Amino acid sequence: QLQLVESGGGLVPPGGSLRLSCVASRESLGDSTVAWFRQAPGKEREAIACITPTGASATDVDSAEDRFIISRNNAENTVYLQMNSLKFEDTAVYYCAARPGSSLSLAVEKYGVWGQGTQVTVSS
Repeated sequence: QLQLVESGGGLVPPGGSLRLSCVASRESLGDSTVAWFRQAPGKEREAIACITPTGASATDVDSAEDRFIISRNNAENTVYLQMNSLKFEDTAVYYCAARPGSSLSLAVEKYGVWGQGTQVTVSS
């Protein structure tokens, strides 16, 4: 079964950047739509962006604004989230998730395979 592992989180000052990676193992990501979500303490999990196998993408305007960019490298079985101009309120655990097929969706319930998450902390 497909497994996902996130990496790239850490402590970053406001205005900084991070690039998160979501690497798949056991199966190829090539036929899956992959999304990034985040969850801050005491808050519900929220969508950031998703990307289809062919690279079409959708973002949640409220959470991603124009600061976050999703991309993928199917040859490396990896999906990335480039995060720029980070703010205190971006502090959260960031998760990637996958679903079969090529339909864009930012709904949590549409994704059946999840990684364990990576912590992003924005602090001065």
